[in-house]
Amino acid sequence: MGRHLSTQQFDQVLQRLSLEYDIYAPKRFEKQGRFSDTDVIRYDTIETLDEIVWDEKSTFSPKDVVIPVTQTLFFFTEEEYREPKASDRKILVFLRPCDINGFRRLDTIYLRNGEDPDFYYRRLRERIKFVMMECRESFDNCFCVSMGSNITDEYSMAVRFGEDSLQLDVPDESLQPFFDSDMAETDFTPEFVQKNKQVVTPPEVQEMPPEVFDHEMWAQYKKRCIACGRCTTHCVTCSCHTTMDFFYDDNALAGERRRVWASCHVNDFSLMAGGHDFRTDNGARLRFKVLHKVYDFKKRFGEHMCVGCGRCDDNCPEYISFANAVNALSEIV
Repeated sequence: MGRHLSTQQFDQVLQRLSLEYDIYAPKRFEKQGRFSDTDVIRYDTIETLDEIVWDEKSTFSPKDVVIPVTQTLFFFTEEEYREPKASDRKILVFLRPCDINGFRRLDTIYLRNGEDPDFYYRRLRERIKFVMMECRESFDNCFCVSMGSNITDEYSMAVRFGEDSLQLDVPDESLQPFFDSDMAETDFTPEFVQKNKQVVTPPEVQEMPPEVFDHEMWAQYKKRCIACGRCTTHCVTCSCHTTMDFFYDDNALAGERRRVWASCHVNDFSLMAGGHDFRTDNGARLRFKVLHKVYDFKKRFGEHMCVGCGRCDDNCPEYISFANAVNALSEIV
């Protein structure tokens, strides 16, 4: 069912939804950006429509809604352990088609990559519904069309923002009670971006030629990349983490085990017992990331891991282009 709402009516709907849902959307934080006079747009809870930044690409992806940067898995003492209590609040996330497709990649990794699904991820994921923000025009550095991630129907509600009103598609019947019966109905079908300025051609090979791994193209990144990890922390499909035990000062035998974001682009990520590190230079790390995003994942699961949101290119302090690296890879295979 489609709806045509004024901005005031939509705020009423958000107010009703907030009684049952924590609502997340891209939100502007002034003067907290990359430079002192720039803003950052990241996901946070919202209460009203005017808090939602819908006409700009968010700096960060919404993945930390389901994969917190730091997540306590359990508390322990010398005698027992217990898991933290889970909230029973449902979650509503405003996001773009590429990010919805990115969540499907995360679902693959955490729920279908082995015999048993990840308990902590599943517990959070089951509480989430998506509100798709219609994306008809491309932003800078986006290449979602090239990756086939520009279209999705995996949403509970879709919204087209206007100056004074909104159009909505609400296929999820559980959300219908939050709308008044006298709110105008309309035929609304969301549209999707069909062309990006940035065009990427992923390699389409069954087996990657061995010479690719030692190709000179990776050498330039040994010095250009500074291993800051910004590309992976901003990426919606990067899911790597490490596990740490934190002990309390007042009892050295008690503490908590936490899952913490980690990355192939951060020093010591590939460090093994005995001190062996099999990816020590930054060129090798970028090679690993590129091949994982557009070759390894697809070979195993049938689709590219990268969804073409372009946030890695947006946020690299050394202006390294992941899109250009993929195109360069395709030229040599």
